[in-house]
Amino acid sequence: MNLKKKQILPNKKSRWRPVAVISIGIIVGLGFFMAKEASLVSYMSNDPQACVNCHVMTPMYNSWMHSSHREYANCNDCHVPHNNVANKYFFKAKDGLFHASVFTARMEPEVMFMREASQEVVQNNCIRCHVQQVTQVKYDGWLNGHKESRTDRKCWECHQEIPHGTVHGISTIRNNIAPIPTDTVSTVIPSWLNKQIKD
Repeated sequence: MNLKKKQILPNKKSRWRPVAVISIGIIVGLGFFMAKEASLVSYMSNDPQACVNCHVMTPMYNSWMHSSHREYANCNDCHVPHNNVANKYFFKAKDGLFHASVFTARMEPEVMFMREASQEVVQNNCIRCHVQQVTQVKYDGWLNGHKESRTDRKCWECHQEIPHGTVHGISTIRNNIAPIPTDTVSTVIPSWLNKQIKD
């Protein structure tokens, strides 16, 4: 009798094993498929076009492309902390998951504003890049309260148009059709003219 029970139990266990393996395979396969469709690996890079994976960010990308910051800073330079690598990728993941959930649920507002955590990061990055302008004292006598404006207020309270322009609505930014390639050298100069320049 004991021998018979031992033979029955392995058969019951082996019946669930293929179902479990197939279920796990489906879940893992769907995970890889979604990661590929969402271009998940691109978010680990510094490429500004990764932000345009969400079509809602196209106006922000295009307004940045037409700003002076395009030559010196990409999205991560302003919107991600730079105090250490772990904090950088943790913040990217946290902020990215928030954006993905809002955009997937189609709950994005017409006009986007930074949340408090993002404001702090952007403010710190403004100061990190423009520390000389913030700390120089030669401008203090020119404008009343200018020192306080540089240290006690958010940079964009005065510099509203940098780098995304004055209009922040999703449907109201110029050139909102599609992202412009950041590699403008090869697309702006025709190949025949580029050859002439090199010769």
